[in-house]
Order: sequence, then structure tokens, then C-alpha cells
Amino acid sequence: MAVAALALEGIACTFVSRDAPDRRYTAVRDVSLAVAEGEFVSVVGPTGCGKSTLLNVAAGLLPPSAGSVRVFGEALAGINRRAGYMFQAESLMPWRTALGNVAAGLEFRGVPAADARAQAESWLKRVGLGGFGDRYPHQLSGGMRKRASLAQTLALDPDIILMDEPFSALDVQTRQLMENEVLALWAARRKAVLFITHDLDEAIAMSDRVVVLSAGPASHPIGEFAIDLARPRDVAEVRATPRFVELHRAIWDVLREEVLAGYAQQLKAGVA
Repeated sequence: MAVAALALEGIACTFVSRDAPDRRYTAVRDVSLAVAEGEFVSVVGPTGCGKSTLLNVAAGLLPPSAGSVRVFGEALAGINRRAGYMFQAESLMPWRTALGNVAAGLEFRGVPAADARAQAESWLKRVGLGGFGDRYPHQLSGGMRKRASLAQTLALDPDIILMDEPFSALDVQTRQLMENEVLALWAARRKAVLFITHDLDEAIAMSDRVVVLSAGPASHPIGEFAIDLARPRDVAEVRATPRFVELHRAIWDVLREEVLAGYAQQLKAGVA
């Protein structure tokens, strides 16, 4: 059996309350999840169920309270150097141009400046920003900034790509363009992808497999679905196929009660 690119094994994350040190909150527990090399896996679940927490564990940014992380069979200690992380929030440095932002990670890794710029220019062209390398983030649209962030992540050629709701702030049309762009780039290089999203349609349209988490606290996997839709896919067109509708219904049947439970918890806490 092939070794998984990324394996979370029995992960639990418990946090101490800032206001009451004697109180503890368990965000996730008993989470075991593997992503094979070249596989695109999405995780969906209610707001506050710990999806981003799991991604931070996979990136090595957050040590788990229990369990372990393996990267291509090796125990993870510290930052996951074989992973690239595309955040939900803006990650571009405002004082650098688009070209400078994409080249930054390469320069930090010791790539000579000229080579870093050449590779950055190549990646900007791949994501449709070939003529915008001299623009600063504030001069780019939201979709362009996401394209630059994508190029910034992929330029480092990571073996694993971690994506935390990267397109949630975009309008529907731009979002679908970006989703198709990611799928095209992924198909060309077949990296392992762990993708976090609130959008079930997005998860089904893009993934090989969808994992469903329960509502918090102590969120844990409650369902896993293989997505057997043919590739390549257009995320808008695939939504109209009968099989997509069947998969959506099956996953939503598992997810529905958890979403309602999560919303009820937010109302009780005065968040919603």
C-alpha cells in the first residue's frame, strides 16, 4: 500500500480558556484522515467545527494535544516543509508588487534573486497575471489577489497544498473561474490537496473525496464520500449533472443536522 502524502492520526486539539484557565475547550477529537499523493480531499462542516484547526495541525503551525501527523510516512516535527498553505485571509505583503510577492518565498529559500523573479514571472503567467507583475496588492481586484496568492503558494512547488476557504470572499463568477483554475493547475501537477470549505457544492465539484465533520465542540468525522464524477470538470457545468445532485443529497443528509446544531450553538453563545 502506498504511503499517504499526509496522514492525521487520532488528532485532538484542546485549548485553555483565556478568561478561565481551569476551563478547557476541545475543538476536535479522534480525527484520522489521510490524503494520498495526487488526491484532492475536501473537508466540510458547520462553522466553528475545527476545520481550520486541522489545517493548522497539518501545516505544523499547531501541535495537537493528542495524536500524530505523518508526511510521506515521516512523523511531523515543527513546520511542514513539504506543504504550501493558501490562507483564507489576504496573505500578500502590501509593500511588494505581485511579482515581488510571488518571488518572496523563493528568495527566502535561498534562490538567487534573478532566478526567483524568472520563476515568479512564469507562475504569474500561468495564473493569468502575466501583465500585472508590477502592480501592488491594492491595485489588484479581489480575484487578482487570489491568483497572486495561488501563484505564491505553487511557486514553491510543495508536495502538499493546504487551502483554507481560499475563495469564500469572491463573487460567484470569479469564484468559479478560480476553482477551475485550481483544478487545471492541480491536474497538471497532481499534488496532494487538503481543501477546507463551507460550500458543499464547491467541495463536490472539485474533490476526489469529501470528509464531513460534526458540529463542535469535540468535532470528529461523521462521513466520508468518494466523488466519482469524471475529470476534467467544469465546476459550473458539473453541478447540473444527475450524479452531482445525488452526491449532494447524500452528503447533505449527513451534514444537515450538524449545520443546524452548529447554528443553534452560535445563537446560544450570542455569536449569530
